Amino acid sequence: MARPTSASPTEAGPNNRPDDREEGATPDDSAERSGPDRIDAINQLFAEFELAYHNQYHKAYGSEERLVMAKKYWLGCLTAYSPLQIVAAARRVVKTNDFLPTISVVVRACEEGAGLFGLPTPREAYIEACRAAPPKAAFAWSHPAVYFAGKAAGWFLLATESEERVFPLFEYYYHDLCQRVMRGEDLGAPHAQALPEHISRPLSGEENHARMLKLREQLGL
Repeated sequence: MARPTSASPTEAGPNNRPDDREEGATPDDSAERSGPDRIDAINQLFAEFELAYHNQYHKAYGSEERLVMAKKYWLGCLTAYSPLQIVAAARRVVKTNDFLPTISVVVRACEEGAGLFGLPTPREAYIEACRAAPPKAAFAWSHPAVYFAGKAAGWFLLATESEERVFPLFEYYYHDLCQRVMRGEDLGAPHAQALPEHISRPLSGEENHARMLKLREQLGL
């Protein structure tokens, strides 16, 4: 199986929507922390499964040919997740599943593994972003991803719009940032921006509402 190639690191902050990426593109691996690569992670996942589900495992992958095909298939299905996520997810599912897990079970474990990286839940992150005192860059954030998600969604919107309107927007940005963190990317620390030479006029209530509607339309929310 060919090993994934490295890509250049991306800047912190909002990223493109997942469905805007090129089909078949692999996530950024260049910033991953030291540890197994994705092929090693798949091999370790199958080793965990063999130890935990011995009889079921050998019934499902009884021949070397079937095992190789299965590993290639799982590798293709889990390219959106870092080796660290895959290994952590494998360890989680063998502790909670009585039967040999499917790919969907492992994918859910990868998605739910944010806590292993020190990331609060979307709801906790949203509340933190709404309550953070200015200056935002100097606030003691539980994780930089919360700050960058709040910044992407817009501090003014978080302070003035209802949770029903703003939370889906915040959650979208936060989910994307969490995925980048779990792929091993370092978002960097929040930093204060220099004051502009000219202070822009605050948006009126009507202008702010129009901006919110436009954002929701662009994001399909």
